[in-house]
Amino acid sequence: MTWTLYFLATPFVVGYLLGSIPFGLLLTSAAGLGDIRKQGSGNIGATNVLRTGNKTLAAATLLLDALKGLVAVVACGLIGAPCAAAAALGAVVGHMFPVWLKFKGGKGMATAIGVLLGLSWPAGLITCASWLVVAAAFRYSSLASLLSVLAGALATWFFLPWSSAVVATVIALLVWIRHHQNIDRLLKGTESKIGQRASSAAA
Repeated sequence: MTWTLYFLATPFVVGYLLGSIPFGLLLTSAAGLGDIRKQGSGNIGATNVLRTGNKTLAAATLLLDALKGLVAVVACGLIGAPCAAAAALGAVVGHMFPVWLKFKGGKGMATAIGVLLGLSWPAGLITCASWLVVAAAFRYSSLASLLSVLAGALATWFFLPWSSAVVATVIALLVWIRHHQNIDRLLKGTESKIGQRASSAAA
C-alpha cells in the first residue's frame, strides 16, 4: 500500500504543477488589463476574464486551463490508468489551490473538463455538451458548471474502472464545494449571468 501511494504521488505532483499555472492571471496581466484577482469576482478563471470585456482572452483562458488538465492526464496515462487518475486529481487541485498564488486559485471547471476528456473522451464530451445546453438555456456559468461536471462524473461510471470513476466523482465534489458561494447566490436569485460585469459573481 505504501509503495502504491509513492507510485501515485509522482503523477499527482505532475498534475498539480501543471494545474497550478494561472493562465487567466498571466494572460490578463500580459494584455495590460491588470490583476484579474482585483476585478469582478476576483477569480482567475475564464468567466471572470470574460468580465473584462475581452472575449479572446476569456476563450484563451478556457482553452489553456482545459489543456493543462488534458496534458497532465494524457502524459501520466502513458504509465497507466491509476497514474492518469492521480494526475487528474492533482491538476484540478493545483488549479484550485496553486502554490504560486498562496493557494488561492480558481474553481476548477475548465480544468475538470480537460481531465475528464483525458480520462474518458465520451464523459468529457457529455460534460461539454451539458455545459453548453445549460449555459444557453439559463445564462448562468455557475449553474452550467455544477450540472455539467455532475453529468460528466456520472458518465465516468459507465466508461471507466470504478477507481477512476471515484476520482472523477471527487473532482466533481471539489468543483461543487468551490462553487458554494455561487450556489448560495443562485438560491437567492442574485447570481450574475454570463458576460455580466459584477463585483461579486460566479467564475
